[in-house]
Amino acid sequence: MAILNIEPNIAQPDDFYEALIDMHRDLDAEQSRMANAHLILLLANHVGDEAVLREAMQRARALVPTSSDASRSPA
Repeated sequence: MAILNIEPNIAQPDDFYEALIDMHRDLDAEQSRMANAHLILLLANHVGDEAVLREAMQRARALVPTSSDASRSPA
């Protein structure tokens, strides 16, 4: 069974980030969301392991602050 690799694994991370930003260039917000959704589905298909994908989804969700987190932050 495969495990989710959370260690840095991109040979040229700055180049990848630049390409990711370029992918969104000249797109409006809705088109950008659609491009992200398509990219996620393409990469999920490439990974193919449902357990790894579920762990990645769980970890990604945990990194997103919720409205209850905002209400707990000091003023």
